[in-house]
Amino acid sequence: MSDSIKATVCGDIATVMFDRPKAFNAFDLDAITILMEHLINLAADDTVRGIVISGIGKPFCAGGDLRWVASWPQDPPAAFHNLAARYHQCILEIRRMGKPVIAAINGIAAGGGFSLALACDFRIMARSAIMRQAYTSNGLSIDGGGTFMLPRLVGLAKALEIAAFDEPITAEQALKWGLVTKVADDGHVIEEALKLAEELSRRPLCSFAWSKKLLTDSFGNSLETQLELERAALRACAAHPDGREGISAFLEKRKPAFNR
Repeated sequence: MSDSIKATVCGDIATVMFDRPKAFNAFDLDAITILMEHLINLAADDTVRGIVISGIGKPFCAGGDLRWVASWPQDPPAAFHNLAARYHQCILEIRRMGKPVIAAINGIAAGGGFSLALACDFRIMARSAIMRQAYTSNGLSIDGGGTFMLPRLVGLAKALEIAAFDEPITAEQALKWGLVTKVADDGHVIEEALKLAEELSRRPLCSFAWSKKLLTDSFGNSLETQLELERAALRACAAHPDGREGISAFLEKRKPAFNR
């Protein structure tokens, strides 16, 4: 396999970088398979407490590589079928891992790159960067969980507008619509994402993991089911060392020391 996706770990924070700048960091089957493997490994690595995803060069990620799709030995439907299998596993790994994943959107995030960014827990966007769902402008339907995350972030009406017209979304618009967490100056987006990851790493990871799971699953649950899941999660957190530390710190009127 190629070195089209680079992953490094510094302290307890991992950085995963798309490295196909000549293809606008679009992913082919090889690249998305590497990304999938990195995410699976990082999710299972207990020493990693946060992940930042970004792109080398000017783009963040332009999504699936349509040139690769067109060159597939069978036909485009078969190419997309194979590509989506691994891409969807990446989305599931991001949504299911019990640690924060931050998209550092340094440049254009389009198509699968747009949906990948939406799947992350937080998004820091460079001031000059642009987001586009891009699928419908190429005669395709939105993929990568974009139809799941987009209406939950911006509402159904705005999501349908984005799907129908595919207008470029500026950083200021993205912030106003709730698509991103923060806008950073150009050249500082990864720095800001790492700061956020480090801040989150000092907070109780058990609480974050359960909160992420509860919020993600809440859309498909009844109130009764959600309340039962909350009770189970609360019990699990209270039994965890961080939960015990948090309760003790509150009673002793001191700052808690989590993640020991």
